[in-house]
Amino acid sequence: MNRRKFILSSSLAAGATLLQTEGYAFEQSTRLTILHTNDVHSRLDAFPMDGSQNAGRGGVAARARLIQKIRAEVEHVLLLDAGDIFQGTPYFNIFKGEPEMKAMQMMGYDAGIMGNHDFDAGMENFVRQLSTHGKFPIIMSNYGFEGTPMENKYVPYKIFNRGKLKIGVTGVGIELEGLVPAALYGNTINRDPITAANLAAYDLKKKGCDLIICISHLGDRYMDNKVSDETLAKETENIDLIIGGHTHRFFEQPREYTNKSGKKTIVNQVGWGGLRLGRLDYEFSRGETKKLEKNQSILVEKNIVE
Repeated sequence: MNRRKFILSSSLAAGATLLQTEGYAFEQSTRLTILHTNDVHSRLDAFPMDGSQNAGRGGVAARARLIQKIRAEVEHVLLLDAGDIFQGTPYFNIFKGEPEMKAMQMMGYDAGIMGNHDFDAGMENFVRQLSTHGKFPIIMSNYGFEGTPMENKYVPYKIFNRGKLKIGVTGVGIELEGLVPAALYGNTINRDPITAANLAAYDLKKKGCDLIICISHLGDRYMDNKVSDETLAKETENIDLIIGGHTHRFFEQPREYTNKSGKKTIVNQVGWGGLRLGRLDYEFSRGETKKLEKNQSILVEKNIVE
């Protein structure tokens, strides 16, 4: 082979390799759908048909069908709850959380956190219902449960694998003193949620997570200097997404904040009572940063899944 033919052959081979590499990068783009709820407050049934704004909406049956429909359409799904599973209907007063936990287990929740109302029947009760009927992980980084019934029943963070993606999840809860009777939370120690979440997120980053989520029951924002999701978003370095609760806010669009690394941290919340299901669709591409491709706050009602 003469020199001219060698150069031409090499150039064609290099071009083919480049095309294959670019094609591979496109083919390897991965999508992740995050579904989330908060402050469901024992609303197992749809709201009554009483002519009110929420009549016929919500309920675990419609939510379960909606989740099932989404799972059938997309490959990688993570389903999370931001606390206050309990309290709000006679179901809790009578059954102390058993049907709520059973419903979440049947819907396939991947993880949740404890909101302040999840202490309402005591930690012993929460542990009993979770261990018997729930069995999904409770993730709390800022509550110290040593010497309480919750000891060894929670983790500060957890990594979920979805295809080749590693999704790190941590969680934080609100200050319990003054909000929950001391007898109900006992020896639970409340640590600074910003410090705790950042330490967990740092570990998750070191472990190679592609996306880091904090499930939060702090509340989205306050007029005073009380710690909120907004505060956490601005003070974090590695958290990409905060799924919030406690303040019962229906976000029409996720809020975006610039964090301490100069990057974007997103906060979302979907009200209360299981009326809406949050959906966030991320795209991960080789050689590109992760991107929130689409978001929805889906009204949960019977006709949406029929």
